[in-house]
Amino acid sequence: MPSTTLTYYNNNAQTFSDSTLNVDMSALYAEFLPLIPKHGHILDAGCGSARDAMYFKQQGCTVSAFDASPALAKLASNYLQQPVAVKNFQQLNCNNKYDGIWCCASLLHVPKNELPQVFLNLQHALKPNGVLYVSFKYGTQERVHNGREFTDLNEDGLTALITQHTELKIIKKWQTVDQRPERESEVWLNALIKAVPVL
Repeated sequence: MPSTTLTYYNNNAQTFSDSTLNVDMSALYAEFLPLIPKHGHILDAGCGSARDAMYFKQQGCTVSAFDASPALAKLASNYLQQPVAVKNFQQLNCNNKYDGIWCCASLLHVPKNELPQVFLNLQHALKPNGVLYVSFKYGTQERVHNGREFTDLNEDGLTALITQHTELKIIKKWQTVDQRPERESEVWLNALIKAVPVL
């Protein structure tokens, strides 16, 4: 994560956590969770407040979580009642570990030129046929907004990243509007992506 973005989250951790904790994510959970085995292991990658990790835990899943911001990871750990690692996507280094990886509004802070390697890291971390959920703000540019750096993607941009650099397969793409008050004009690109075993 770029240092300016990390500084933003460390300085605004409590405010950010409070603003996201009660956002209704049920429609996205309904897309993702049916693809995860019962009691499966889910990684909430870039977990922020740990809102989603907590929900998955309440559904009986085994949950792991990390965030690049030490301040957010501490709040998330307290909320989730389990350790939350401090690391970024570039430091994700494991194989065949997770049934699902949840990247909700987190990959969008990875510089575009680093996304190919990050998607490879995610591919390796998934078990065969494991499922990855990702969301990006809809667009085609890299930009700075309110002290944070963003990589925006549309369907073509995401498809190009996935098909050129990985053995991942996109199984669904769709657009949603932001669920937070006064943010309804913001459009998100969502995708479910599967780790396809090579025969």
